[in-house]
Amino acid sequence: MDRMIYLAMSGAKAMEERQTALANNLANASTDAFRADLAAFRSVPVRQEGTATSRVFALEATTGFDASSGPIRQTGRPLDAAIRGPGWFVVQSPLGDEAMTRDGAFEVDAEGVLVTRRGMPVMGDGGPITIPSNSQVLIGTDGTISARTGNEPPVQVGRLRLVNPASDSLVKGADGLVRTRDGVPPPEDPDVGVVDGALEGSNVNVVESMVGMIQLARQFEMQMQLMRNAETNDQRAAQLLGSGG
Repeated sequence: MDRMIYLAMSGAKAMEERQTALANNLANASTDAFRADLAAFRSVPVRQEGTATSRVFALEATTGFDASSGPIRQTGRPLDAAIRGPGWFVVQSPLGDEAMTRDGAFEVDAEGVLVTRRGMPVMGDGGPITIPSNSQVLIGTDGTISARTGNEPPVQVGRLRLVNPASDSLVKGADGLVRTRDGVPPPEDPDVGVVDGALEGSNVNVVESMVGMIQLARQFEMQMQLMRNAETNDQRAAQLLGSGG
């Protein structure tokens, strides 16, 4: 009897965690450069010294994200940039470490530093990129940043640090930024291409996520029904034992 309760309880908990991940994905379906969260679970037997394995929990095995590219849309804004194919922009996070993002909605702050919309400095091949005041920014397909003042020819002021580490070596943090699992900054990759005047959208599949939420709701209800059945069976067993005494 208790085995049924353990199975149903761990299954319902797993369904709830998966539902949370899908809900977060749907909430960010229109967030630029958002990467859909993934959740996987595995069965883990509950073991105790000297006893047989009779109970199994469903525990989270891996938490990752979908690294596939999202749709690219043209904005015409000079400070917008999107990465074509695999690759990442490198930024300096509020924690002071280097992190990666695909969000290329850049801005120039009051000090002339190129930053993300969240105010994080965008890293270049020599550190944060500084833009001269009252200049027009031009972003090349190789990530070069040029500035043009008035009618003067553009002058290169830096180059975006573009990296492309293996997807299985990356982990997505609670802040939405991506980092390497070992914490070592990846090297630059000259093959990463940039599209200027464009932004990348979310890679969340809305239809797939909604279908998944419906399936999970039905599976969750099934687990709850199992728990109700276990409670009913326990009550009937207690009544039979009581009447038999």
